[in-house]
Amino acid sequence: MDRTTRLTARRTEHTELVRTSAPPPFPGEGQAGGPVPIAYDPGAVPGSLHIRASRVLEGNWTGTSTVPSHGLYPHQWSWDSAFIAIGLRHLSPLRAQTELETLLAAQWADGRVPHIVFNPSVPLDAYFPSPDFWRSSTAGRAAGAPRTVQTSGIVQPPVHALAAWLVHCSDPGLSRARGFLARVYPRLAAWHRYLLHRRDLGGGGLASVVHPWEQGMDNSPCWDAPLARISPVPARDFRRADLDHGAAEDRPTDLDYGRYVRLATDYRDGGYADGAGGFAVEDPLFNALLIASEHALARIARELGAAGTGRHERAERLTAALVERLWDPAAGMFRCRDVRGGGLVPERSVAGLVPLMLPGLPRDIAAALVRTLTGPHFGLGRTTRLAPSYDLLGEAFDPHRYWRGPAWFNTAWLLEQGLRAHGETGRADALRDAALDTADATDFAEYVDPYTGEGCGATGFSWTAALTLDLLHQPLGHGVSPVGDGTFDKTGK
Repeated sequence: MDRTTRLTARRTEHTELVRTSAPPPFPGEGQAGGPVPIAYDPGAVPGSLHIRASRVLEGNWTGTSTVPSHGLYPHQWSWDSAFIAIGLRHLSPLRAQTELETLLAAQWADGRVPHIVFNPSVPLDAYFPSPDFWRSSTAGRAAGAPRTVQTSGIVQPPVHALAAWLVHCSDPGLSRARGFLARVYPRLAAWHRYLLHRRDLGGGGLASVVHPWEQGMDNSPCWDAPLARISPVPARDFRRADLDHGAAEDRPTDLDYGRYVRLATDYRDGGYADGAGGFAVEDPLFNALLIASEHALARIARELGAAGTGRHERAERLTAALVERLWDPAAGMFRCRDVRGGGLVPERSVAGLVPLMLPGLPRDIAAALVRTLTGPHFGLGRTTRLAPSYDLLGEAFDPHRYWRGPAWFNTAWLLEQGLRAHGETGRADALRDAALDTADATDFAEYVDPYTGEGCGATGFSWTAALTLDLLHQPLGHGVSPVGDGTFDKTGK
């Protein structure tokens, strides 16, 4: 099936999504106390993209959460679960709520939400670093790590409040009946307090990441200079389980991993106390998601009967700090700031374009981001159909090596939201079609070559399937971002 035929079929499928209703619930979920039926008839479009994406999420469901992929990532990951919940809300709002509740149940007393929640039934050698490396319940005792579940000690981008609000909006009646927002709001507020206070390592109001894994783009060239100061652990001292599932040429190098392990070891041995490590970076994607989630927390507060004005104001202050500290007008995009080394990191990453999702950006900055996104460094709509994770013209660009060039579906989703938020409806529609087409053609690949669309990494990847569902449920050509859903409305009406 060629691309034109696929797009025509997809538009027909979207019509069916809107028109039909009342399918059965997920297997094993009874009607009593179960989710409200999804607005889709599985019999309407057999073999459709919607059905195949749903099957990916069903296959990766463990009973209380969703793994990114059973082979490569057999546990629960923090920002993965937030994106997964955004897609699951279209299938089962109850399951989407459970996804977030399971993650937040592993929160530490200091407020941090760990980047991995380990499944005790998975063998220790299935993933590295495993629970016996992190030693969360002992090494993290002073920081309030839970004793009944094993986790990592680092964090990931704070998409969670945004996801919680969107999940609530998918079925407000179910959410209110279960007290979903009332239960997650205190945990989300504590999570944001941790980031805004414990992680303001640069003193400028933004949160810092203390490990490349925290930002989510593990081996981005943006980390090369800050990591160069870190003495690596020799490769013989650890075993990389990731190479059992992916080609070495597509994955971070042993030198990268040696530095990751050194940073994580030092952080663990310091009791997971913040501020002492040699790596601290203010990242635009991490902080943009924090800002979006602050706006979402304001909406949640209003839903619960409290004033959300203070949170909207905090989000506006964070947006101003983001512009002041990370905006590079010469490059037309945001940069990372190396807190330990001083100054902006010169590399161009897709992370520097993600703040486009914030409607509070000054108009000239939003326009510059669109020019950069579609210009020679990222080529969206010209040389690439999905934005690469790194500068096409950069010396470190590699179209297949993890976050050093390939395109990812979560960043495509975030950019699609940003384009819509700033009135770029045509470009947003084109990006939406490209993401759906690529997910379809690659069996929901983890990431793809930005030029050819060739799938890389795992297939049947959960956030790819989940965000495919979200894009399928998005009306074609509409002018309001799904991220909106009232999130950025300061009137509360």
